[in-house]
Amino acid sequence: MNQQTNPKAVTDKRMFSRETTVSVNIQADPSIVWALLTHASDIPRWNSTVVSLKGEIKEGGTIELKSTLDEKRTFKLKVKEFVPGKRLVWGDNMGSRVYTLDKNEGGVLVAMSEKIGGPLFPLFANMIPSFDKSFEQFAADLKKEAETIQGSKK
Repeated sequence: MNQQTNPKAVTDKRMFSRETTVSVNIQADPSIVWALLTHASDIPRWNSTVVSLKGEIKEGGTIELKSTLDEKRTFKLKVKEFVPGKRLVWGDNMGSRVYTLDKNEGGVLVAMSEKIGGPLFPLFANMIPSFDKSFEQFAADLKKEAETIQGSKK
Protein backbone atom coordinates (compact mmCIF):
# COMPACT_ATOMS: atom_id res chain seq x y z
CA MET A 1 0.00 0.00 0.00
CA ASN A 2 1.08 3.51 -0.71
CA GLN A 3 1.77 5.42 2.51
CA GLN A 4 3.57 8.54 1.32
CA THR A 5 2.77 12.07 2.46
CA ASN A 6 0.92 12.88 -0.76
CA PRO A 7 -1.48 9.95 -1.15
CA LYS A 8 -1.50 8.36 -4.60
CA ALA A 9 -4.54 6.40 -5.77
CA VAL A 10 -4.18 3.18 -7.74
CA THR A 11 -6.90 1.88 -10.07
CA ASP A 12 -7.21 -1.71 -11.27
CA LYS A 13 -9.47 -1.93 -14.34
CA ARG A 14 -10.99 -5.23 -15.40
CA MET A 15 -13.66 -6.22 -17.89
CA PHE A 16 -16.50 -6.39 -15.36
CA SER A 17 -15.18 -4.16 -12.55
CA ARG A 18 -12.91 -1.34 -11.50
CA GLU A 19 -11.26 -0.90 -8.12
CA THR A 20 -9.57 2.25 -6.87
CA THR A 21 -7.52 2.32 -3.66
CA VAL A 22 -5.69 4.99 -1.71
CA SER A 23 -3.97 4.86 1.69
CA VAL A 24 -2.44 7.47 3.94
CA ASN A 25 -0.53 7.41 7.21
CA ILE A 26 -2.10 9.87 9.65
CA GLN A 27 -0.32 11.08 12.78
CA ALA A 28 -3.43 11.16 14.95
CA ASP A 29 -5.31 8.95 17.34
CA PRO A 30 -7.46 6.41 15.45
CA SER A 31 -10.53 7.58 17.42
CA ILE A 32 -10.20 11.04 15.82
CA VAL A 33 -10.07 9.51 12.32
CA TRP A 34 -13.03 7.22 13.07
CA ALA A 35 -15.09 10.17 14.34
CA LEU A 36 -14.31 12.14 11.16
CA LEU A 37 -15.37 9.18 8.97
CA THR A 38 -18.62 8.49 10.82
CA HIS A 39 -20.12 11.91 11.66
CA ALA A 40 -22.06 12.30 8.42
CA SER A 41 -23.25 15.86 8.92
CA ASP A 42 -19.65 17.08 9.47
CA ILE A 43 -18.03 15.32 6.48
CA PRO A 44 -18.80 18.02 3.87
CA ARG A 45 -17.06 20.58 6.12
CA TRP A 46 -13.61 18.94 5.94
CA ASN A 47 -13.92 16.68 2.87
CA SER A 48 -13.71 18.83 -0.27
CA THR A 49 -14.86 15.90 -2.47
CA VAL A 50 -18.32 15.76 -0.83
CA VAL A 51 -21.04 18.27 -1.73
CA SER A 52 -23.57 16.92 0.78
CA LEU A 53 -24.11 13.87 2.97
CA LYS A 54 -27.38 13.09 4.73
CA GLY A 55 -28.31 10.19 6.97
CA GLU A 56 -26.51 8.21 9.66
CA ILE A 57 -23.29 6.28 9.30
CA LYS A 58 -24.03 3.39 11.66
CA GLU A 59 -24.71 -0.34 11.42
CA GLY A 60 -27.58 -0.79 8.93
CA GLY A 61 -27.85 2.96 8.36
CA THR A 62 -28.50 4.64 5.03
CA ILE A 63 -26.93 7.76 3.59
CA GLU A 64 -27.48 10.04 0.62
CA LEU A 65 -24.23 11.29 -0.85
CA LYS A 66 -23.54 13.97 -3.44
CA SER A 67 -19.97 14.00 -4.74
CA THR A 68 -17.99 16.62 -6.66
CA LEU A 69 -17.56 13.93 -9.38
CA ASP A 70 -21.26 14.25 -10.30
CA GLU A 71 -23.03 16.97 -8.33
CA LYS A 72 -26.39 16.33 -10.04
CA ARG A 73 -26.58 12.73 -8.83
CA THR A 74 -27.47 11.58 -5.33
CA PHE A 75 -26.08 8.18 -4.36
CA LYS A 76 -28.38 6.27 -2.00
CA LEU A 77 -26.07 3.99 -0.02
CA LYS A 78 -26.44 1.44 2.76
CA VAL A 79 -23.93 0.94 5.56
CA LYS A 80 -22.96 -2.72 5.03
CA GLU A 81 -20.31 -3.11 7.74
CA PHE A 82 -19.56 -1.04 10.83
CA VAL A 83 -16.71 -2.21 13.07
CA PRO A 84 -15.95 0.79 15.33
CA GLY A 85 -12.41 2.06 14.98
CA LYS A 86 -11.49 -0.58 12.39
CA ARG A 87 -13.68 -0.99 9.30
CA LEU A 88 -16.54 0.79 7.56
CA VAL A 89 -18.23 -0.36 4.35
CA TRP A 90 -21.02 1.38 2.48
CA GLY A 91 -22.43 0.96 -0.98
CA ASP A 92 -25.24 -0.07 -3.27
CA ASN A 93 -25.81 -3.06 -5.57
CA MET A 94 -23.20 -1.69 -8.04
CA GLY A 95 -20.33 -1.45 -5.59
CA SER A 96 -18.87 -0.88 -2.16
CA ARG A 97 -16.52 1.61 -0.57
CA VAL A 98 -14.35 0.15 2.19
CA TYR A 99 -12.46 2.13 4.84
CA THR A 100 -9.95 0.32 7.05
CA LEU A 101 -7.99 1.73 9.96
CA ASP A 102 -4.81 0.04 11.21
CA LYS A 103 -3.24 1.56 14.31
CA ASN A 104 0.52 1.95 14.05
CA GLU A 105 3.32 3.74 15.86
CA GLY A 106 2.42 7.40 16.00
CA GLY A 107 -1.01 7.13 14.44
CA VAL A 108 -3.06 5.14 11.99
CA LEU A 109 -2.85 3.85 8.44
CA VAL A 110 -6.15 4.58 6.68
CA ALA A 111 -7.01 2.80 3.45
CA MET A 112 -10.03 3.50 1.27
CA SER A 113 -11.01 1.39 -1.70
CA GLU A 114 -14.04 1.25 -3.93
CA LYS A 115 -14.93 -1.58 -6.24
CA ILE A 116 -17.71 -1.09 -8.75
CA GLY A 117 -18.91 -3.51 -11.34
CA GLY A 118 -21.23 -6.29 -12.40
CA PRO A 119 -22.37 -8.10 -15.55
CA LEU A 120 -23.45 -4.85 -17.26
CA PHE A 121 -20.39 -2.85 -16.18
CA PRO A 122 -18.71 -2.90 -19.64
CA LEU A 123 -21.75 -1.08 -21.09
CA PHE A 124 -21.34 2.01 -18.92
CA ALA A 125 -17.74 1.82 -17.63
CA ASN A 126 -16.62 4.65 -19.92
CA MET A 127 -19.27 6.98 -18.47
CA ILE A 128 -17.92 6.68 -14.91
CA PRO A 129 -15.24 9.29 -14.16
CA SER A 130 -11.88 8.30 -12.72
CA PHE A 131 -11.85 8.28 -8.91
CA ASP A 132 -8.07 8.76 -8.62
CA LYS A 133 -7.90 12.55 -8.05
CA SER A 134 -10.99 12.51 -5.81
CA PHE A 135 -9.54 9.69 -3.66
CA GLU A 136 -6.20 11.48 -3.37
CA GLN A 137 -7.97 14.70 -2.33
CA PHE A 138 -10.11 12.81 0.23
CA ALA A 139 -7.01 11.22 1.79
CA ALA A 140 -5.19 14.58 1.94
CA ASP A 141 -8.27 16.27 3.48
CA LEU A 142 -8.69 13.51 6.09
CA LYS A 143 -4.99 13.63 7.03
CA LYS A 144 -5.01 17.43 7.35
CA GLU A 145 -8.18 17.54 9.48
CA ALA A 146 -7.22 14.64 11.78
CA GLU A 147 -3.70 15.96 12.36
CA THR A 148 -5.06 19.48 13.01
CA ILE A 149 -7.44 18.08 15.66
CA GLN A 150 -4.66 15.94 17.16
CA GLY A 151 -2.36 18.98 17.32
CA SER A 152 -4.99 21.05 19.11
CA LYS A 153 -5.24 18.39 21.87
CA LYS A 154 -1.54 18.57 22.80
